[in-house]
Amino acid sequence: MDKSQLEQKISAVMDKNEVCSFATVEDNKPHVRYMVLFHEGLTIYLATSRKTHKIEELEKNPNVHIIIGFDGTWSSEILQISGTGKVTKDNSLRKKVWNEKYFKRWFESSDDPNYVILEITPDRIEYFDGETEPEIWEA
Repeated sequence: MDKSQLEQKISAVMDKNEVCSFATVEDNKPHVRYMVLFHEGLTIYLATSRKTHKIEELEKNPNVHIIIGFDGTWSSEILQISGTGKVTKDNSLRKKVWNEKYFKRWFESSDDPNYVILEITPDRIEYFDGETEPEIWEA
């Protein structure tokens, strides 16, 4: 399979899943939490508060890992994503990612000064469909 076909399959899995497991590194140990997933192509965006530990963890170590897609069955399409993360306060991106359904609980609006976006740039993605050998995408 060529790289663009694999990218389409990966993007389709992201489209089907609203939540991911997001891991950062804190004191040389993984720290994992569930987060609401947004993406454009293979770039992933996660919304958070600038007051969370995730921000400090990324500033100290930008390496992250994300798992997307397991639904409890072996036929699940699953993504294992390694990459780097950074904090962005880009206003257009904040407005684009804003989802009142998910975020109103923590933020007043997309203009809330505590609302920031984590931009995740993958360097390796493992795609597994439960039936064939995993396929690997690398930047």
